[in-house]
Amino acid sequence: MLQAGELVERVKAYHPGADLGLIKKAYDFSHRAHDGQTRKSGDPYFIHPVSVATIITDLRLDTASICAGLLHDTVEDTTATLDEIGREFGAEVADLVDGVTKLTKIEYTSKADRQAENFRKMVVAMARDIRVLLVKLCDRLDNMRTLEHMSGEAQERIARETMDIYAPLANRLGMSRLKADLEDLAFKHLEPDAYRELSAKVAKTQRERDRYIEDVSRTIQSRLAEQGFQADVTGRAKHLYSIRRKMQAQGSDFEQVYDIVAFRVVVETVADCYAALGVIHSRWTPVPGRFKDYIALPKPNKYKSLHTTVIGPGRERIEVQTRTHEMHRVAELGIAAHWKYKESKATSTPVGRADGESFAWLRELMEVQKDLKDPAEFLESVKVDLFQDEVYVFTPKGDVHVLPRGATPIDFAYAIHSKIGDHCVGARVNGAITQLRSALHSGDIVEILTSPGQRPNKDWLEFVKTSRAKARIRSLMRGEERDRSLKLGRELLEKGLHDRGISYSRLMKSPEELKKLQLEFKVQTVEELLTQIGYGKLPAADVASSLVPESTPGEREAPPPTLREGRIESLMRKVTGKDDRVIRLSGIDDLLVRYAGCCNPILGDEIVGFITRGRGITVHKRDCAKAFDSGDPERRVEIQWDAKARLERPVKLKITTANRLGMIGVLGQTFQTKGINVSEALCRAGDDGRAVNYFTFTIGGVPELRTLMAALRKVPGVVSVERT
Repeated sequence: MLQAGELVERVKAYHPGADLGLIKKAYDFSHRAHDGQTRKSGDPYFIHPVSVATIITDLRLDTASICAGLLHDTVEDTTATLDEIGREFGAEVADLVDGVTKLTKIEYTSKADRQAENFRKMVVAMARDIRVLLVKLCDRLDNMRTLEHMSGEAQERIARETMDIYAPLANRLGMSRLKADLEDLAFKHLEPDAYRELSAKVAKTQRERDRYIEDVSRTIQSRLAEQGFQADVTGRAKHLYSIRRKMQAQGSDFEQVYDIVAFRVVVETVADCYAALGVIHSRWTPVPGRFKDYIALPKPNKYKSLHTTVIGPGRERIEVQTRTHEMHRVAELGIAAHWKYKESKATSTPVGRADGESFAWLRELMEVQKDLKDPAEFLESVKVDLFQDEVYVFTPKGDVHVLPRGATPIDFAYAIHSKIGDHCVGARVNGAITQLRSALHSGDIVEILTSPGQRPNKDWLEFVKTSRAKARIRSLMRGEERDRSLKLGRELLEKGLHDRGISYSRLMKSPEELKKLQLEFKVQTVEELLTQIGYGKLPAADVASSLVPESTPGEREAPPPTLREGRIESLMRKVTGKDDRVIRLSGIDDLLVRYAGCCNPILGDEIVGFITRGRGITVHKRDCAKAFDSGDPERRVEIQWDAKARLERPVKLKITTANRLGMIGVLGQTFQTKGINVSEALCRAGDDGRAVNYFTFTIGGVPELRTLMAALRKVPGVVSVERT
């Protein structure tokens, strides 16, 4: 742990004009605030904020960011208040601390909702000041470095969040080193066996690889020097998770994976980049289709470089990246390389105006979070948008739009304008009419055809990729569904009131009675009340009965409510542990509970329920994207598995292996050893030397499934094991 003086000296080395006194003051304040607190490891808690501040200095950030790193947990975990931070360190530091601080005083029905709302809060804060995200990424990196001291469940949850959200965010900011560290640490906890095995194999070949890198670097350097170029040439092996992804994509063992070594050629000018590329291609044969010009078409995070793959010495494929010194600095540090984010006078500039192109993705996040009120759906859309490779697509006028790989003409239409997406009826790609579900490729020229009478189709949700398109389509679909539910709710309430001799029209003219209903059923408006009845969340019979005193002479007893009328209480009687907010499942009959086929939840999965009129509750995995296509989030109900539940459910695994003799037998033996009876197997060998195998079986829950998948991953020749 750095002492205050050492931390100050690190800052002084790259930013002599920094307010070093304020940093020392923040160091002392944090030390006092966290005095007596310890981490899970038993170490003093104060080590963590100092480590975060140290990482921030590695990024060469400004005084306010370093102070925020030292103070980021004081409001959440100590008696210090945000007002106190503001008084002591100024509004700028207080705003950064507030942006990083989690929401702690709001009740949520699930951890997932809390996670999503914390992230939404950070998105709003980082849209005002991108340094909020930089501090949060440094905080997450230090937490990941000490994750082994957490419980197994916490390790998996935090590592998954890091892989799904924070590593892609670091990538969006162009911070390649930080992204690689986060991915490797998450990989270590999500797939510990695969991580250990790959680490051992990489270490075993380290000496040979270092010699190869040294020889190739010397060859490139001398070749360029002969042509008069001043160049710095370095080489490195790609980080572990990057190699793991290549193994999975190629369906290969580590020994068969090519292109795991990358060389960087750093030259003086942009013209030198292209000239140096010519020198490299004249020395080694380029691999067709593997050249990418990120100088002419930079990535959204402003990354610029020329990428090529060549057949190098020993017939090995090697990747060569050619860039200028400034491009290299941006590639390593990303947005942190831009000095304007280190000077306090510029930090309050809204991101949208400060650098519109660099932060178009952040503006998109802001738009989506405004449209999506349901926290789980917002988080799902964020994962979809962040964790994607890009394609570069052009309008007929030559304007470029960056979309996720696999995006369709519908996504392109919504990227231009929501109205164009709403009225899209067709598209021309490179001059030819194409299907709306066709995937676009880099370089495509796309022209959207529209019609005023066209409306979005729910089937579009099956193939669109961007959160902007999904959110807009869902919004329109839900508006229509809400209108139908409002109409149905009115009809059901009219019937319920008629059975009790009450006039619906008279009720609608009685403000006192309507206010009573709103208070009793905890709704804001009459329209909301009727919609809830239409969805099935409120039984019309109960609403009608609440208007009739129980002692009314001659009043007919209301007919018993049915599930078709939306009587969720009748479902509650079928489950254990009735709760005001949560339904607990214990293996209910299929008339009341349906398990969604899209995600096939099993005992132990995080789950969520959606009311389906006439069919009870449909249960989805909480992270199932399809769940949000099924209707309005207002139909969502919180459900949990009962602690005593025993439920065998079918599961399908996709196992990608090397195409070897006896592979199926070894896999079958693994299932048998774990006491699993396979009910169906489908195995297909490809031309690429690998086989894809699907096994269907029943299992008691997530812990058993994890044990089985870990055993399967240890089988020699197995490349990946995925639940489908």
